Amino acid sequence: MAQKKKAAKKTTKRIDIVRKALGSKPYPRDLKGYGAHPPDPHWPGQANVAVSFVLNFEEGGERSLLHGDKESETFLHEVPGGVPRQGLRDEQVESVYDYGTRAGFWRLLRLFQQRRLSFTAYAVGMAVARYPEAVKAMHEQGHEIASHGWRWYDYSRVPLATERAHMQLAIEAIRQATGERPVGWYTGRLSSNTRKLVIEEGNFLYDSDAYDDDLPYWVPGKSMGKRPAKPHLVIPYTFDNNDMKFSVLNGMGTGTDFYDYLKDAFDCLYEEGRLGAPKMMSIGLHCRLAGRPGRAQALARFLDYIQAKDKVWICRRRDIAEHWHTHHKP
Repeated sequence: MAQKKKAAKKTTKRIDIVRKALGSKPYPRDLKGYGAHPPDPHWPGQANVAVSFVLNFEEGGERSLLHGDKESETFLHEVPGGVPRQGLRDEQVESVYDYGTRAGFWRLLRLFQQRRLSFTAYAVGMAVARYPEAVKAMHEQGHEIASHGWRWYDYSRVPLATERAHMQLAIEAIRQATGERPVGWYTGRLSSNTRKLVIEEGNFLYDSDAYDDDLPYWVPGKSMGKRPAKPHLVIPYTFDNNDMKFSVLNGMGTGTDFYDYLKDAFDCLYEEGRLGAPKMMSIGLHCRLAGRPGRAQALARFLDYIQAKDKVWICRRRDIAEHWHTHHKP
């Protein structure tokens, strides 16, 4: 008995050492999620998987001297090895971006229109204001116009008041283009204040500034305001099922690479759903990347592949949010 007490004392001491090493402050990250037993989302039609396509509409909102910035854009384009041009325009990069709205956007819009499929657009406010006709065309075809912030750049060091003002500009740009305010939000390169500001604004059904699950989930309603906020819905997005891999080192090289990866991801999630654990699949597209002919063909093949399957819910993120608000209350 004495030996057991001694062993228990040692174990407790070891546990205390580990806890002390972790510190006493609350840990803000949730590493557990739904764990081994995620909920059955009960998608419409008892679908095995919900597939959400996202078209990022960013061209005209990226970094540029023309937009009041001090340097040129270097992110997510076709020009390799580029560095920001301080105090100068980069007309080569601007031209690659211009392809997105001049040609790529319309090609992708036709692909979905021909198949009568809907997507969510992450629309940058400044880009919307520069080309409202394109956003109006998406809206009229039934696609969701969610907000992608006012500018397409890193908000991590943007002052709180500026980010709050930019949020209102982003909302208003979409309202003017479509007649409706957005109900979804995605900054991308967010700040530590972004979600609190989304909750404070009070009229968003969800945000997608997360990449940590295959299902939506609720978070506590912590806002910047004084009034208590309701729980807030997060619909995670993706960096892997994303054509951004065409613009990064060791990413995808051909449309077939993209198709194969999307198909494998879909097949995995479809089988999990068939076995009783349905999930969500997000797919990220960019007008200037997936809108290129060689990549658009691969996307077309993937659309045809999943449309030939039964029990697949191809939907907007707004549809997922409304389903979750109705059937999976916090």
